[in-house]
Amino acid sequence: MLVLACGAIARELLAVIRASGWSNVTVRCLPAQLHSRPELIAPAVDAKLGELAGRYARVFVAYADCGTGGALDEVLDRHGVERLPGAHCYGFLTGNEAWQELHDAEPATFYLTDFLARHFDALVIRGLGLDRHPELLPQYFGNYRRLLYLAQTDDDDLRARAQAAAERLGLDYEERRTGYGDLVPSLTRFVERGGLELAGEASLTPTA
Repeated sequence: MLVLACGAIARELLAVIRASGWSNVTVRCLPAQLHSRPELIAPAVDAKLGELAGRYARVFVAYADCGTGGALDEVLDRHGVERLPGAHCYGFLTGNEAWQELHDAEPATFYLTDFLARHFDALVIRGLGLDRHPELLPQYFGNYRRLLYLAQTDDDDLRARAQAAAERLGLDYEERRTGYGDLVPSLTRFVERGGLELAGEASLTPTA
């Protein structure tokens, strides 16, 4: 079985697989930079699924829609592959229902995950050109009120990075420990269904 994943959740994905003892699951990751270029996600997944066609009995794509506007689902329908539930990583890492409640409570929220806290300078500050043009910060973040760190782990270094990010953006800081949210049940269903299908195939195999 293969999980084709977003590189931005590679650590979390591998942690779930190790904790669950799934030795029959192979992981391949697409570049984490696609997190910032959602228009490139569906073509990249399409190309990789085409490249890997026929090599694995079952494939799961560890992306949500992630800003593709349904384009990813069109690709997955053609390949007969399922993905993580929801619209984005904030949802499935928090739990989609829990994230919706957070969003409804304060829509003017900028979210960080462990990955985004770790790479805040590269993806946000340098990615948006704020290192060269700090005067643009109000245009990007003037409508936000808070920064909410959705923490997958209890890591003092990441917490300090997230707090520093909130201060740099001029936003109120809040934190919520999410763990791995819907990632665990989604992967568990995929792996368990694969085991049942393999068991079914074995039961149909004639024995001497």
